[in-house]
Amino acid sequence: MTPIGKQASRSDWQKLSGDWHPSPDVLAETLDGGQSFRWHHADGVWTGSWAVCVAQLRLRDGALQWRAPTPLVKTVATALPRYLALDRDWTGLTGSLPWRSDAHLAQCVAAFPGLRILRQPFGETLLGFLCSATKQIVQIKRMCALLAERHGAPLVERVDPNALNERVGGNTFHRLPSWTHLADIPEKKLRACLLGFRAKYIHGTAKFLAARPGWLEETESLPYAAAKARLLELPGVGEKIADCVLLFGAGRLEAFPVDTWVLKSLARRYGLDGWKPAAVAHFGRTHFGPLAGLAQQYLFAWERKHGGR
Repeated sequence: MTPIGKQASRSDWQKLSGDWHPSPDVLAETLDGGQSFRWHHADGVWTGSWAVCVAQLRLRDGALQWRAPTPLVKTVATALPRYLALDRDWTGLTGSLPWRSDAHLAQCVAAFPGLRILRQPFGETLLGFLCSATKQIVQIKRMCALLAERHGAPLVERVDPNALNERVGGNTFHRLPSWTHLADIPEKKLRACLLGFRAKYIHGTAKFLAARPGWLEETESLPYAAAKARLLELPGVGEKIADCVLLFGAGRLEAFPVDTWVLKSLARRYGLDGWKPAAVAHFGRTHFGPLAGLAQQYLFAWERKHGGR
């Protein structure tokens, strides 16, 4: 890591390996559409952070390029393909969805070709979605940024502090605080990060995990149903948050998170008006099959962009 106070340099732009060639809209939806909360866009460049990584992405002539602060290049080069789930055949997975018999799903898939599910660090995904209750993406991003700035370890100096147009963060990138560290932070200090009632749940979850070393790692490795049952033991974790954590942090594509947009989508397009979230989730897993979470992301993206029409 570059010593704090000494500005880091950046690597040259490099073409990302693999065959993902997203449009600007699909890249934006993947990075900033509610899966993750630590990406920011300015002047055609996306800057994001996860675990001990900081990376930038951009599109040039239809190709996705990346670069990173020089001290982190080797780490990012190894971690970025996993984070972007480049090892999965998303074309084949999307082709396996029932869009041939589902006209609305076909419309959603056509609108966001190449949309994919990120594979984020499991513990960070849990923290991000515990911040998400009743909040919009921009507000969740603000909470996560404050948690990182005030309680996370510094990673590297920003090359251009003005390039991200961020409200917090100063001149240094910080990682999100670990659950071990969160267990030592008083709830009052967590509330100062604009968490509101969510501070109680994050504080309680941190204490729960501190008393059970290895619990998160074991949960991540379990089959979907068993992992979800364990996540539901955590303070503040309900059905939607558990499914989000498993889908976006553990790659469990059978998870079908049901939020306001998905409720609207299935009410308007599938006749499920008035259905409770649990019933909608059951319908989603049944109708869309073992890749229901991927279908959900297409439905979610389309409804947010076109649902008012």
